[in-house]
Amino acid sequence: MGSHTKFVFITGGVVSSLGKGIATASLGALLQSRGYKVRLRKFDPYLNIDPGTMNPYQHGEVFVTDDGAETDLDLGHYERFTNVDAIRSDSVTTGQIYSNVLRRERKGEYLGATVQVIPHITDEIKAAVTGNLTDEDFVLCEIGGTVGDIEGLPFLEAIRQLRNELGRERTLFVHLTLIPFIASAGELKTKPTQHSVKDMLNAGIQPDILLCRCEQEVPEDAKRKIALFCNLNVQNVIPALNVDTIYQVPRKYHEQGFDSAVLRHFELHNAPPPDLSKWDEVVERVLSPEGEVRIGIIGKYASLVDAYKSLAEALIHGGIANNVRVKLHWLDTDLLTPDREQEIYETLSAVLIPGGFGERGTAEKISAIKYAREHKKPFLGICLGMQLAIIEASRHLAGIPEANSSEFSNCTESVVGLMTEWTRGDQIEKRTADGDLGGTMRVGSYTCKLQPGSQIHQVYGQDTIQERHRHRYEVNINYKQKLESVGLNFTGMSPEGNLPEIVEIPDHPWFVGVQFHPELKSRPLRPHPLFVSFIKAAIEQERLV
Repeated sequence: MGSHTKFVFITGGVVSSLGKGIATASLGALLQSRGYKVRLRKFDPYLNIDPGTMNPYQHGEVFVTDDGAETDLDLGHYERFTNVDAIRSDSVTTGQIYSNVLRRERKGEYLGATVQVIPHITDEIKAAVTGNLTDEDFVLCEIGGTVGDIEGLPFLEAIRQLRNELGRERTLFVHLTLIPFIASAGELKTKPTQHSVKDMLNAGIQPDILLCRCEQEVPEDAKRKIALFCNLNVQNVIPALNVDTIYQVPRKYHEQGFDSAVLRHFELHNAPPPDLSKWDEVVERVLSPEGEVRIGIIGKYASLVDAYKSLAEALIHGGIANNVRVKLHWLDTDLLTPDREQEIYETLSAVLIPGGFGERGTAEKISAIKYAREHKKPFLGICLGMQLAIIEASRHLAGIPEANSSEFSNCTESVVGLMTEWTRGDQIEKRTADGDLGGTMRVGSYTCKLQPGSQIHQVYGQDTIQERHRHRYEVNINYKQKLESVGLNFTGMSPEGNLPEIVEIPDHPWFVGVQFHPELKSRPLRPHPLFVSFIKAAIEQERLV
């Protein structure tokens, strides 16, 4: 950490889900566009070590970093907006903090002292804020949850202490609140914001900037009232209005003076103006595309889009690259009855089956894969989606009716099974069938070699790729020869040649399965080639209809 590094802490009040993650990511993008180097971090107050074993209905998707950390979905927003690859130390939970402190206590590192929240827990949090940095100009730290949550108190105390230790010239508090519109009264109400700031003051923190989420313009008199009651300059009361696409947020925050207020606080008066032309182009393509494709996504958590946040954004990025609107149809497997399947699939431009765990809905997904294969409908299978494509081909092309995954049953033909040992770089990694669920998958970035002349090689335009994984079961290499003999080619393999990573059908317009999660590396300013190619194939399908 350089002595010039400045820390911005983003907290939230009134209600959750106001958009702290997008606000943090957008500020990162704005500071970047002015020439500053940024790093973004998420501090989650929950007691889980990581979200790896948490229900996506409660927490949304698990975002995976190159170095194998299972993290909060907000880190996906950070990467998409700034193109700065997150690392393990950028995702911190209360569970990790307490585990570290208790481990050190067991080793005797506290020399027999009584271990307490202050100073031991708060010191550990402060070390996580300031540690593992290089020459960043700004470190943006989002504090999860809402002010007043009991779990979040140690984090607020830690950042209060950091203000005293680093000084106002190196720290800034941004607080995101809600200004609700009360229809019966016909006016915006500032009282929830006032109470939220009072809660922050009770924790010893005076917010420097307020971001106020609201559904309509905030009148100047309301801003002045907030500034007066919350002890702020009116310039530092920043409205955060609803937008048509999240990629408008950097531009809107700049127009409202958010990044200017941050630079003014730090007395950085000579910063160049931001170049937001690329973001404007992205917004233009999202809001005014030249065509439309309809992608059917058949997933276990189809009713909750946050469970597939990176996937939804990656498909939008593929649309941006092809200048088309991507309409996502989230299909619950319960709706895909045999008498309705064909009717539903005929309306789609392409079919996608994402990753997931468990047996529920697999029969319907396999049926969808069979339809896409036989009717030449563009298909992309990700993680479990690829494994089910292997099972479908084994059953219906290779004459192995008992083909299945050992994840679902003790089958005699495990074309997909639990992998217990593999190589990562020069290290052997091992797992056991009865090991912990958390942290026991093949997770993080791994190398994949592509077969020259294959469709996937044309998509990437290179011989070797690095992609992020998160799975516990692998395709059984012993079935490779038999499946290739019936037209399902294994065109991406691990460097040792024992782990299948990509399959495709060469005489199909576009049929690809990948063991990794390409959506985790897609960006609006740099769409992932796999999604660009998939959406292009969907456009071709539309032209055929």
